[in-house]
Amino acid sequence: MIRQRIVESLRESLRAALSALDVPPPQSIELGRPANPAHGDWSSNVALAAGAPAGRNPRGLAGELAAHISERLPLHVQRVEAAGAGFVNFYLHEAWLHEVLREVVELGEEGYACWDFGAGVRVNVEFVSANPTGPLHLGGGRWAAYGDTLCNILSRCGYSVHREYYLNDRGRQMEAFAASLAARRRGEEPPEDGYHGDYVRAWADEMPEGADPMEWGYARARRDISESLERLGVTFDTWFSELSLAEAGDITQTLTELQAADVVYEHDGALWLRSSKFGDDKDRVLMRSDGEPTYLLGDVAYHQNKFSRGFDLLIDVWGSDHHGYVERLAAGVRAMGHRQDQLEVVLGQLVKVMRSGREVKISKRAGDLLLLDDLVELLGADAARMTFLLQSLERRQVIDLELAASQSMENPVFYVQYAHARICSLLAEASERSISRPPLEETALEVLNQPRELALLRTLQELPDVTAAAARDRAPHKLTTWMRELAGDFHGFYHDCPILHKDVPEPVRGGRLWLVEAARIGLVISLRLLGMSAPRAM
Repeated sequence: MIRQRIVESLRESLRAALSALDVPPPQSIELGRPANPAHGDWSSNVALAAGAPAGRNPRGLAGELAAHISERLPLHVQRVEAAGAGFVNFYLHEAWLHEVLREVVELGEEGYACWDFGAGVRVNVEFVSANPTGPLHLGGGRWAAYGDTLCNILSRCGYSVHREYYLNDRGRQMEAFAASLAARRRGEEPPEDGYHGDYVRAWADEMPEGADPMEWGYARARRDISESLERLGVTFDTWFSELSLAEAGDITQTLTELQAADVVYEHDGALWLRSSKFGDDKDRVLMRSDGEPTYLLGDVAYHQNKFSRGFDLLIDVWGSDHHGYVERLAAGVRAMGHRQDQLEVVLGQLVKVMRSGREVKISKRAGDLLLLDDLVELLGADAARMTFLLQSLERRQVIDLELAASQSMENPVFYVQYAHARICSLLAEASERSISRPPLEETALEVLNQPRELALLRTLQELPDVTAAAARDRAPHKLTTWMRELAGDFHGFYHDCPILHKDVPEPVRGGRLWLVEAARIGLVISLRLLGMSAPRAM
């Protein structure tokens, strides 16, 4: 990619300049994109990193580096300047952005912004995993949109990705759910600690006479969850049953292996894991004195099962209320002989929903349940997904239902999809008027020199790095942010740079039509990764 070639050229020029000045280079030479375009296209803090160890003033060293590099400028560099306390800023010719356009078009939807740094790594991403005790509420949709999009992005970066849903189908909550169904079937109120949502009454009416409330209710809830997720465009490779772990003997086998590794001891009739040996703040109970395994033992067995299926990396997406549980699970996984970096737990904040200025409460057990299906029905799957993906999962999200449902440029979903629809409309009009693009190799792209055109190209060239960062940081919202920026740049370009107008010179029209095609490719790639469609009309 042109961007990588330029970065390597800049690093080599800095390395050579340091050598010429008898300054040992740092282990790595960092290059970044300045937030302010006035500070250049790329900037390096190498004078700060290398100056102090060599006894050199960073500001002065930056000036010497800029002067030395200016004598023989690297690829596409127009000028070099020293700035601040020791930064070297590089300003590039516009021609490099025209190479970006060629690259986007030549690689296309399937090849641009693809990476292979995940090649050979099998990753299991477990997300949503709500208890099968009722429909998915709106908060579960956030984990679904995040997890599915993360999987798309990881796949784009070469990982072999497996989507998994963990069914918590044993324990007290399942028993309370079954008891609630049975009570409603008899025309009675559910137990105080049971489930009181309206769906329990509706499902109880569906339940056949004589059916086992536990077995029937579990199947009904699982089907409902699966159908809701499919409406959001989310499917799973595996639905893994917690109950199956015990039935297959995995829990017993895991305990046996931990005992053989001498990381289990007995105290007060219970069996304890020496989890403090593996980074936890204290030891944890694995088997209670009554012989009942704890959730920790079951979860360690579940993760061991994943590793036994050949996965190299496990990513769990949990709610922030599980924060205190992460270290003990990580300790259990390490006690089983796995590396610390083979398990990642992503913690996400819950969703706050506003309707008519008032918060809508979300609770499976109470009667004011707001379902994921409600949001998908109100907004459509595309808008629902993007709504969930607008912010980092680490931040609590506030969803304004009225704004999310509006068809206006203030709605970020409409804003982005309208950009693609605008492109399709423009290309359709060009076709109707028998206006076609000249061959790319015959197009003089240097005519693309207006600020709006260059801004659109600068944003397009960032997509590969944004995709890589979204994968490495487990941060799909970075791609959402980029896509909104691209849409904004396109709308500005569309407004200020006429294309099909009769007064536009042919060379300019040809270049702009190719720029439109590049923007279309960028939008399609990002929309697909986010699990959204690219509408041709709105």
